[in-house]
Amino acid sequence: MNNKKAVNLVIDGQKVSVPAGTTIMQAAETIGVRVPRLCYHPLLSLEGSCRICIVQAKGFDYFITSCSTKVSEGMDILTNSPEIREARRDIVELLLDNHPKECQLCERDGNCELQNLAYSMGVRERLFEGKRKRYPIDDSSRAVVRDAEKCILCSRCIRVCKEVQGVYNLSQQNRGFNTVVTPAHFANMDDSVCIACGQCINACPTAAFQEKKHTDMVWKALSDPTKHVVVQTAPSIRAAIGEGFDIEAGVPCSGKMVTALRKLGFHAIFDTSLGADLTIIEESHELINRIKSNGPFPLITSCSSGWVNFMEKFYPEVIPLASSCRSPMSMLSALIKTYYAEKIGKKPQDIFVVSVMPCVAKKYEMDRPEHMLDGVKLTDAVLTTRELNWMIKSYGIDFNKLEETEFDSPLGEATGAGVIFGTTGGVMEAALRTAFEKITGKPSATVEFKEVRAVEGLREREIKIGDLTIRIGVANGLVNAKTLLEEVISKKKLYHVIEIMACPGGCIGGGGQPYPPKGYDILDKKLFAKRAEALYKIDEKKQRRLSHENPVIKKLYSELLKEPGSHIAHKLLHTHYSPKFPRGIR
Repeated sequence: MNNKKAVNLVIDGQKVSVPAGTTIMQAAETIGVRVPRLCYHPLLSLEGSCRICIVQAKGFDYFITSCSTKVSEGMDILTNSPEIREARRDIVELLLDNHPKECQLCERDGNCELQNLAYSMGVRERLFEGKRKRYPIDDSSRAVVRDAEKCILCSRCIRVCKEVQGVYNLSQQNRGFNTVVTPAHFANMDDSVCIACGQCINACPTAAFQEKKHTDMVWKALSDPTKHVVVQTAPSIRAAIGEGFDIEAGVPCSGKMVTALRKLGFHAIFDTSLGADLTIIEESHELINRIKSNGPFPLITSCSSGWVNFMEKFYPEVIPLASSCRSPMSMLSALIKTYYAEKIGKKPQDIFVVSVMPCVAKKYEMDRPEHMLDGVKLTDAVLTTRELNWMIKSYGIDFNKLEETEFDSPLGEATGAGVIFGTTGGVMEAALRTAFEKITGKPSATVEFKEVRAVEGLREREIKIGDLTIRIGVANGLVNAKTLLEEVISKKKLYHVIEIMACPGGCIGGGGQPYPPKGYDILDKKLFAKRAEALYKIDEKKQRRLSHENPVIKKLYSELLKEPGSHIAHKLLHTHYSPKFPRGIR
């Protein structure tokens, strides 16, 4: 029950009663009026900078922003008067006149919020041809490209970087016409504290931020007769790829995705979920060893590349607590260039490994020197879900009409535990499924640990495993991770295991996932929940739902890895991390 006092007002001639503290924009939505907006986002702080959402209020001699103005008793609001419509159109025209004329060449053509506003407001010509801002494209980063000429100063990138990720990498520099969004001191992205999570890409309405494209590299490899091109796909891809083809959010598309990849010409199609199963075996081994030796605690997962970057730059003191496991992507790439290469009689350098990831930071990960093996790069290219969607469309493939086919052997069989890695809490749940049996010597009464599933940003629980009580923490979005990390550093709380995913919702909300379909927004928990449900549906239908029951995993240890934590397992499956900035950066 809402105990706030009701406020009565009139909007477009209709009486409205809403709780005190409601904004005009929110009040209008209660009667089916959607005021146009650009800088506004319901989960970010109010900025009021774009002015698109202006409305008229009787008694005011100026237009007011509906996103940031709260209702007051007796207000009489007009959201669609001729004057308001003309003023909004003028604002959009001015934004367009200072914007590059390259819509047809733009990454967000057809999915650009500025473009959509211009269309809906009837902007059909450019009225001003004066001086326009000019900035070089910053493509210094291995993951994120910044194109300041497309920036409309809505500050959504700044706010998501600060309020959701806690990185504070971006801000507005200069003033007036020369205002530009950049990292501090006009540094390029590569020299900044950017962690390459890509949330600025998702938040930006106009493609002022984009992922660094690897599509040309992949096309070239596919057309090279000397290359054996292998692709692996992360669990969360199958939960979101269909959105790019107008399939309802939350519908799993594993089989169609595999068929599309086969039509694109990949020689072998493997499942990164197998790498996730392998990660669980090695991480569970680490956890059990720490329990036996009474620490150090907590064991912190290291699957998320953005989180690893954040740890190295902002929390280097917890590096010794992090799992030494490579990410599932890098684990599987290592096996492709060793185990699989030997099976098919190929040299590692003749195999080109493409990873399809929801995560822009994986583009950074693939170039890390730690992820080379005997001088050979493990992963050669990383495509985001968006990039793969484009490639499928570019190739003329009708995704919706494709038949369902299976991943290839020998590295295409995964358990349900590997699949749920794609959503927040999934790594923890998969680890608990295996750890329970390894610690107690008998299977759990249920394979599901729903208490650790967390689309919300932060969750803490105590789990009973036999006689042990394991305290766990799960965080997605790095502002939430900070809460756990500060408690670890201050020793206010003891955790045995912490799962951290850099992106909101985990990999399903990654910086490389499709732009939200109609009816959803960035950071939309309803969308994350649907994508997560797609992965849980796949998990439920799997014959095997425990990583250690995967017959391919058993074969890998029998033929190559020997046992968890072995010398060869460490060489292929483990890595190390190091501080990237002085401790005082925080």
